[in-house]
Amino acid sequence: MIDMTRFAGQKCGTLLNKLLDDSISEHLGIKLVTPLTVVLVFLLLLSVPVAGYRLLFGIGAASNLNDSWPWGLWIGFDVLGGVAMAAGAFMIAGAVYILNLKKYKCIARAAILNAFFGYLLAAISITLDVGRSFVIWHPLVMWQVNSVMFIVALHLVLYLSTLATESSPMVLEKIGWERGLNAVHRIMVGAVMFGVALSLLHQSSLGANYLIVPGKLSPLWYNKQLPYMFLVSALMMGFSMVSFETILTSKVFKHDVPHDVLVGLSKGILYTGTFYFFFKMYELLTGPGLALVFDDNLEGMMWLIEMAVGVVLPVFLLALPSVRRDKEKMFAADILVVFGVLFNRLNVSIFGVARYATRAGGDYFPSIMEFTLTIGMIAFAVLGFKLCAKYLPLFPDHQESAHPPGTASAAAPRAPE
Repeated sequence: MIDMTRFAGQKCGTLLNKLLDDSISEHLGIKLVTPLTVVLVFLLLLSVPVAGYRLLFGIGAASNLNDSWPWGLWIGFDVLGGVAMAAGAFMIAGAVYILNLKKYKCIARAAILNAFFGYLLAAISITLDVGRSFVIWHPLVMWQVNSVMFIVALHLVLYLSTLATESSPMVLEKIGWERGLNAVHRIMVGAVMFGVALSLLHQSSLGANYLIVPGKLSPLWYNKQLPYMFLVSALMMGFSMVSFETILTSKVFKHDVPHDVLVGLSKGILYTGTFYFFFKMYELLTGPGLALVFDDNLEGMMWLIEMAVGVVLPVFLLALPSVRRDKEKMFAADILVVFGVLFNRLNVSIFGVARYATRAGGDYFPSIMEFTLTIGMIAFAVLGFKLCAKYLPLFPDHQESAHPPGTASAAAPRAPE
């Protein structure tokens, strides 16, 4: 028994040493201890006691939510926004595995990892936002197939598991477990196809949640096509987030990405953004009418900001060949789209219901604890991504340095997880 314990301890120590091997990060010059890392750790540690306080004393003690405002920052930004930002994973994975567009292989792992953290934060936010957080596991065993919220919960769990599977080859390659790596590769195409279907359903089902509030949500956003609008805007956000993090990480972690990859992502933003614009305009003109936008009200101003900054301006910019040739200009357009879609989610979840909730006697502004937890979760995602970039073969340069030519892992075909 003692020998078995010693053997297991030695094995775990060996795996840990492999995971923490700095040879990969040294190849790309990634430093762990930086001022940014210190700030991220501080923000993360600051959010931990706040999360504990919320779990111990309830959502009412930690937030400014009430009966008129049951959903606030955690749902509008962390869940609706976080899931939309994760949409790039299923598009890039589907493009590489299903459509065989191999030029996007170099960004697939980072896109999937980014989505994994996005969905993980959404899961944490839902857990904190549910009144009885300690029974969050109930939907897994107490099915209610007629509830759209049950569908959302099921999609979240299944797709988070799928993203973990798609990200696992990085860990398996690092620790050198060839058998496990080959097993994952055999099921990867099926996992990607399953993930694409799940993500399409999940992005639209988040919009379907708001079909139950026709008298509360402003007609500027409420219509029967809301699930499809959530899906199309998530596609636009997905292209933008992948382009954003690709350009950013190429600078920070010093790895090269072919420019035609960024051009392809920009064209994806251009096409989906153009379709989304005409979709929104059609629903506006055949629904509440253009006059409602200019009716000197909060909703109209928010709608204009969302569309002008997040849709019209970046689509116009990316339609110019000179912008698509300039990485910095594409980066600026990506930021505009990310802002616009996040603003749309806040419009639907907060600003669009403000008039009704105020008339019902409610008022809402996020508490300090709500902001602290949101910022802490963002810090967790950024720090986690940096740790993965440092210790795992996340980028093409990583993969080459981790498995030099002639090794078993280099010789074996690898899918772009």
